[in-house]
Amino acid sequence: MENKEYAKRVYKELTDNILFFWLRHSKDVENGGFLGGMNSAGEPEENAPKGLILNSRILWTFASVYLFEKKGEYLEMADRAFQYFDKYFYDAENGGYFWMLDYTGQPQDTDKEIYGQAFSIYALAEYYKATKNVKILQKAIDLFNLIEEKCHDDANTGYYERFSRDWKLTGDSRLSGSRDAKTKSMNSHLHILEAFANFYRIWKDQKLLFRLKEQIRIFLDFIINQETFHFILFFDEEWKPQSDLISFGHDIEGSWLLYEAAEVAGDEELLGKVKDVSVKMATACLNEGLDDDSGMLYEANPENAIDSDKHWWPQAEAAVGFLNAYQLTGDMRFYEASVNSWLFIEDYIADRKYGEWVWRVTKDRKSINKSPKISAWKAPYHNSRACIEIINRLKTLDK
Repeated sequence: MENKEYAKRVYKELTDNILFFWLRHSKDVENGGFLGGMNSAGEPEENAPKGLILNSRILWTFASVYLFEKKGEYLEMADRAFQYFDKYFYDAENGGYFWMLDYTGQPQDTDKEIYGQAFSIYALAEYYKATKNVKILQKAIDLFNLIEEKCHDDANTGYYERFSRDWKLTGDSRLSGSRDAKTKSMNSHLHILEAFANFYRIWKDQKLLFRLKEQIRIFLDFIINQETFHFILFFDEEWKPQSDLISFGHDIEGSWLLYEAAEVAGDEELLGKVKDVSVKMATACLNEGLDDDSGMLYEANPENAIDSDKHWWPQAEAAVGFLNAYQLTGDMRFYEASVNSWLFIEDYIADRKYGEWVWRVTKDRKSINKSPKISAWKAPYHNSRACIEIINRLKTLDK
């Protein structure tokens, strides 16, 4: 497929399906903000709680698509998202953002998860880029300073995962299911990395730059398995591995996010190291993570796949990650893998009946109809971002 045809198809999917769905069907007209849940057939889930991840990702998405294509309806959605996010999720007493609200906007889970705080910085930075409102920038700065004070592990580097409303370290890490408060996860640190890179684009603070580089080194030194070039998913406080599971979606997503972060950091030596690792991670995903139909499998152990379903977000990240690897190497295998990942999305993931994307299909490409269309974890972030990344990268290749 030629670059222009690829970009044309991706743009059509972004505007006519993904964004159209969220613009027309996601607003909560009764309670404000956005619906907390919707089933696979597009029916709102009555009284569904409203999650920080969903709402921060909606804010990031519509700020980002407004920067991509300055349509007023995109900025209106970003404004709506910010107003609800700032009014209801923000903890004015203790700082930071609540994990979950009930459908009316009342706090339901007041814990402060570092994963959620990272996405809040990520979204605020993007919204500032769209609005140039210095009050938004200050909110991001204040949140960064707060998580530095409350969450950073000064002894071992990295960040602790979960805190109470008043920032006391708690157990039961949400992402890992561990009862140990000092368990650390790849996933949280990947999105801290992503958030700090986006934030540093607009706020050239030296401590932020130091932490961004620290995050990159944590991935190089601890999180990436230097034999397999897969991410290690969970760790104890001192970065000792606590898991041998493989998440192909995170691997391919991380391969391009790491390179992006190193570019933003502007350290040539670090960038060289990351480039090598990024290509090796993409190669491992190409060789091990793709099924015969070009769909990316979900999860494996060192011996074989243990979840061979094909979820929506790893397919989106595969299309971007393989295109990034092609840009770094010129190896056509990666370009073809990116195109084939996109074709898999068009054929099996994009929902032509109810709109947006289905959550997942089985190994033999049958849709799982009970999976939600909107939920605490199902947002327009992965697929919208993939579309923007692919289009912009194809433009760069054409130049």
